[in-house]
Amino acid sequence: MPLEIIRNDITKVHVDAIVNAANRSLLGGGGVDGAIHKAAGVELLEECKSLGGCKIGEAKITGGYNLPAKYVIHTVGPKWQGGQEDEEKLLNDCYTSSLELAKKHNLESIAFPLISSGSFGYPKDKALSTAISAIGSFLMENDMMVYLVVYDKRAFQLSEKLFHSIEEYIDDMYIQEHRLYRNVLQEDAMLREYNFEEAVSFERPIKKTKRSLENVVKNRDETFSQMLLRLIDEKGMTDSQVYKRANVDRRHFSKIRNDMDYKPSKVTALAFAIALELNLDQTKDLLLSAGYALSHSYKFDLIIEFFIQEKNYNIFEINEALFAFDQATLGV
Repeated sequence: MPLEIIRNDITKVHVDAIVNAANRSLLGGGGVDGAIHKAAGVELLEECKSLGGCKIGEAKITGGYNLPAKYVIHTVGPKWQGGQEDEEKLLNDCYTSSLELAKKHNLESIAFPLISSGSFGYPKDKALSTAISAIGSFLMENDMMVYLVVYDKRAFQLSEKLFHSIEEYIDDMYIQEHRLYRNVLQEDAMLREYNFEEAVSFERPIKKTKRSLENVVKNRDETFSQMLLRLIDEKGMTDSQVYKRANVDRRHFSKIRNDMDYKPSKVTALAFAIALELNLDQTKDLLLSAGYALSHSYKFDLIIEFFIQEKNYNIFEINEALFAFDQATLGV
């Protein structure tokens, strides 16, 4: 099952477990911690008192009480101290420990806040990068629906270098597209100045052959499903590797495999192109088999093209960028 980044109040998310970015006492605090305790009710505090606290990077589980979630997984993130005190490893451990605890309790869905990015001072872009990396690594080996919950845009920050690189690529492609469009208009205007009737009259007429509907259907190109399954075989990959890299649910992939005329959404088709690490031409071919195309007129398409040109096929990082630019994310 995939990772999805959503904007919401984590205390209102309907999942098996939500994660509380707690302090070591587990007795409540400010920010997400305080909001979860308030929404869950006093019973949560009473159970937390019996746990004896929690070490940084570890996780403990309680009931959800008045929350929509059945459970709360409490984890203690590191305070940012300039990056010299093993903060990245400890933060990674928070996500891994929480996910392993959810797996141990046979939970199917879990929602995380961006741990340590509030009062603990962890830089938001670094906190986001660590969260995406840790969750992504877990999902490559396990099935679980994971949500990364962002309360508002201020809590979500892409690395400045990547953000500007994408912005620059979008601007460059936009300028090129409009320059090409102007050239086409100019050429069209020039052509209209000439009279081509005489030249056309000397052309040999082309014999047109009617094709029956039966022949058209019989000789149609590969469907999306046929092309996808062929590419998987050619890449020597397993179904599991592909749908996990595509951030697609196993049951969704099963529908595609069992229906040769399956019509995917554009985000699903692109997710598989990323999973298979197709180059730009191959991606366009796979999209075309599903009836779609890439266009420089759309920011979403340009962001996908940017990552393919950079040969970065990490779908979780791509979705991180798409979310930052208010675009639909891939897979799911």
